Amino acid sequence: MCGMIFTVAIDGPAAAGKGTIGRALAERFGFAHLDTGLLYRAVGVKGGDPVAAAEALSEADLMRADLRSLEAGEAASRVAVIPGVRAALLAFQRSFARREGGAVLDGRDIGTVICPAAEVKLFVTASPEVRAQRRWLELGGEAAAQSYEAVLEGVKARDARDMGRADAPLKPAADAVLIDTSAMSAEAALDAAGTQVRAALARAGHG
Repeated sequence: MCGMIFTVAIDGPAAAGKGTIGRALAERFGFAHLDTGLLYRAVGVKGGDPVAAAEALSEADLMRADLRSLEAGEAASRVAVIPGVRAALLAFQRSFARREGGAVLDGRDIGTVICPAAEVKLFVTASPEVRAQRRWLELGGEAAAQSYEAVLEGVKARDARDMGRADAPLKPAADAVLIDTSAMSAEAALDAAGTQVRAALARAGHG
């Protein structure tokens, strides 16, 4: 769909499935995909002054092998509360969102702050217990360095930080479609999201 400007904004808490849905949607519809959480993870693991790190962020920084670690996620949550960091990354995200050919962005403030005029807004969530179980299994389950209880505590603490921050708190956009993946398979969640995208493409004359 060359030349088309079409943005899918996906928000939600950690381990709800928004990244999986975002990547699959981009592949299904031929859109570009940006996991905006990687931007904050990259800033967090670079160390030093977070604002300076955000201003100097390059695409190469997003290729680091350690960005998916639990430590990187914690670092991301800490730097994401800094207004200067969010401001430095705003232009990058908005430019990506309006690139030709369509784009899917997933994060925590895409539909509310980054792309309030996105053609599709989804809020993907799940219970803290389900999200902690998923994250614990990703980390190795019984072989993980952390217990399930410790991971659950971390998930709840991160939710509190993300939802309670003064600048761009995590919350659904007023017109976002809620997808609760607590009891859904990945395929069912993707189908629910795809239905919204197809309907919006048709409304925009791209169906």
